[in-house]
This record gives sequence, structure tokens and C-alpha cells, in this order.
Amino acid sequence: MLIWLGTMLLFGNLLALPLILTPKSFRAPLVQWGISAICRLFLSGCAACGLMKLDLKALDALNGQSGLLLAPNHPSMIDAFLILSRVRRVVCLMKASIGSNLFLGAGARLAGYVSNRDSAQMFRDAIRSIDQGNIVLIFPEGTRTTHQPVNPIKGAATLIAHKARSPVQTILITTNSAYLSKGWKIWRPPEFPIVYRAIPGKRFAPEADMLKTTRRMQQYFRSSLERSIDPALRLDR
Repeated sequence: MLIWLGTMLLFGNLLALPLILTPKSFRAPLVQWGISAICRLFLSGCAACGLMKLDLKALDALNGQSGLLLAPNHPSMIDAFLILSRVRRVVCLMKASIGSNLFLGAGARLAGYVSNRDSAQMFRDAIRSIDQGNIVLIFPEGTRTTHQPVNPIKGAATLIAHKARSPVQTILITTNSAYLSKGWKIWRPPEFPIVYRAIPGKRFAPEADMLKTTRRMQQYFRSSLERSIDPALRLDR
């Protein structure tokens, strides 16, 4: 399945390259939709093969919204795929290294994703993207979770929300497996099936007191998630 995903990403990059000649206003939404389709196809294939059980449909309610900052917790490397598979138009804040990644780089750049190479420029680009009506995705922990249920929340999300006058939509992600969590090697197999659930959480209005909002988000994640990686997690279906 990982080889299949890599193949789809490589071919997607090749197909998208001619779009570099088109205006960003045309190519970015189109490539965002293509990335969403690849993520959804990959996860659907994993579910069909019995490798995963997924509960992601609640995220569909976020489609069609604008000027919104998504802030999920981050138990594993696959979290962005979970969200992008259901929310079709998203601008991600990404690590600078992704921009030169063979499988992800071209698509990420063409989709208008925001690099964290320069933090000041990252904030400006993220705020501008929200002002233009986009949905922007940021992981407010800053890295994958190492302390259950969440790491300390950084101030980047609330700063962007305050400057862009945008609400922060939290997303609660839970899984039964530590697969692709911090320190997990990508080729190390987990026990199957892996269960993933992602649901929209509380929406926080932008406030002038950004530290207060950050603390409220921290309290919310901790009160809503006993554990983000819970071996006992099951799906009814």
C-alpha cells in the first residue's frame, strides 16, 4: 500500500507540473482537490484490504467553509492524510523539507502550501491565505504527540487566527495504534487493523488575549482526549 501511495504521488506530481504555467488562482484549488483524491483513494484502499478502519465522515461538514484555521492534535504522521481525504480544499502549513521531497514537493508547492522555512514569512503567507478565503491546516502541537493526550500547544495557531480574524476549528484525532507516531520507522509494520477516528471539535473565536486562547485550547484537548493513542479504541461498524 505504501508503494501504491508513492506511485500515485509521483504520477500526480508529473500530471500537475504543466499547471505551473497557469495562474495560482486556477492551479492551487485544482491541485488541492487532486491531493485530497489521492489521500482518499489510498485510505479507501487500506480499508478495503482490511488494514484500516476509518471514521472520518464527520469532517465532511467542513467542506465549503472559508477563512478557517484547522487545528488538529497530531498523534501520527498520517494525520494530514486523514483530514485531506475528507476536506477537499486545504492549504497546509508544512515543514520546509517537504518542498524538496520527491513524492510530495511539487504537489505541495503547486497547491499553495505554506513552508515554515522562514517563520515570519510563514505567518504572513498563512494570514494572507485565510484572508483570501482558504481553509488553512496547522498542527498546533508543532510536532507529533509525545506526551499523552497532547503536547503543549504552541502559540502559532492563535497568533495566525488573531491576525487573520479567523476562528480556530479544532479536530480530535484518535487511533488504536502508535503506527507512524514519533520515532516509528515507516517500514516497521503495525498490528492490523489500525483504527482512525477524526471529528470536528470545539471552534474558538479569535481573541486579543492569544495566550488565554492557547490555554483554553490546551485545556479543551486534554479534557476531550483521555488518550489520542488508545489500544482499546474500537469502531461499532
